[in-house]
Amino acid sequence: MAEITAALVKELRELTGAGMMDCKKALTEANGDKEAAIDWLRKKGLAAAAKKSGRVAAEGLVGVALGNGKAAVVEVNSETDFVARNEAFQNYVETVAKLALDVGEDVEALKAAAYPGTGRTVAEEAVNLVATIGENMNVRRVAVITAPVVGAYIHGALKPGLGKIGVIVGLTGADEQLARQIGMHVAATRPDALSVAEVDPAALEREKNVLSEQARASGKPEAIIEKMVEGRVKKYYEDVVLLEQTWVHDGESKVKDVAKKAGADITRFVRFTLGEGIEKEVSDFAAEVAAAAGV
Repeated sequence: MAEITAALVKELRELTGAGMMDCKKALTEANGDKEAAIDWLRKKGLAAAAKKSGRVAAEGLVGVALGNGKAAVVEVNSETDFVARNEAFQNYVETVAKLALDVGEDVEALKAAAYPGTGRTVAEEAVNLVATIGENMNVRRVAVITAPVVGAYIHGALKPGLGKIGVIVGLTGADEQLARQIGMHVAATRPDALSVAEVDPAALEREKNVLSEQARASGKPEAIIEKMVEGRVKKYYEDVVLLEQTWVHDGESKVKDVAKKAGADITRFVRFTLGEGIEKEVSDFAAEVAAAAGV
């Protein structure tokens, strides 16, 4: 039986909004599996759907760059948020994003690329900066879109092209302004897929399972339950599929209709949120003090 810690219960509560005791029971039923516990709570009607990205747990910057029909987004991590405001670190992230336009999406190839004017690689320049800044840093990931029209958006920019959330968008038709508007939309709504066809089958199956259990709790016949699930799956698509979402800029149109009206097709989007998917170890300060005191 997995240990159900107070920190795990607190994290589940933050993800779902469910009560503390309900979260503890869910984790017990799921033997400590957080994703299964979320499903358990949702089946009981005790929680809303939770995004998988989790809480931001790493520092640094996300950087974007545009050029020659390409858009690049990179994430460079550091140990503290203080470093994100360091000019040398910012210059490094800007340069790495620009290099990615030519190097492409292979992060190891990007680290091995020549860093301009130094005789060092991107990875070696990071090591060199550690001596100046005093913190470890790492180029964590990169994405590059090639399309007839590209655009980028940085949310909460510290300076142009650098911030905590970065989005790049590729289009056929329309212009860079629409691509940037779509980037703003993506930053706000966090879609998981571009189209219904691109939704992760495993995620869809999991959602259908939860929706079916919720519908059966109503006590209605299976034929009615099937219709209920169909309707709720449609709502699920409106939540997670970019083309099916409501355009944040007017609160009425569908994204797919906005693109169609502009004579554009969205070919791809990428959204990076600083630190998503990284779990930072959370220490129990009180326990550390007690241990040090021999309590």
